[in-house]
Amino acid sequence: MELQIQDLVSSIRKEGIDQANLQADAIIAEAKKKAEAIIADAKAEAARTKEASEKEITTLRESAIVSAEQAKRDALLAFKAEVQAAYERILAAKIRDSFTGESLGKLIRAAAEGEDLSAYTAEVAEVSESLTGELAEEIRAGLTIRPTKGIQAGFRLAANDGSGYFDCSDKEIMEMLMPYFRKLEI
Repeated sequence: MELQIQDLVSSIRKEGIDQANLQADAIIAEAKKKAEAIIADAKAEAARTKEASEKEITTLRESAIVSAEQAKRDALLAFKAEVQAAYERILAAKIRDSFTGESLGKLIRAAAEGEDLSAYTAEVAEVSESLTGELAEEIRAGLTIRPTKGIQAGFRLAANDGSGYFDCSDKEIMEMLMPYFRKLEI
């Protein structure tokens, strides 16, 4: 009987171990499935993160290219504006320098040619000896020359009755000439 008990204990032990091994195998299989699922999820998340990062990098790169193009355009426009301003300064200086006594007198004479000189006043920045000397004949014919605050260079030939004037001041000449310089293309 002792042998039977021992066989029975052995049999129970074997069945318990087999049962435990089956449960252990099931637990291990379940753990492997869960691990594979976790790994698959992690790989999918990594792929999504990588794809999102690549999209963001592409967006940032495109944005940087657009920003660089905008900066290039802005720099060209700023350069164009500086060149334009330099042209305007040079032109204004040349116009002012050209409106001196003798040349200013010739311009006034040409503007008043064929007119009754006593009906007009030449408004200038400054009445100089060279200007009055150049226009001596016109002054004897009745042309009045007077300095005017609004004119820095050049002249304005105004009708004495207030009906109108011919503006040949430096500012007006600049306004007439600048459209030809504003067509600067870069």
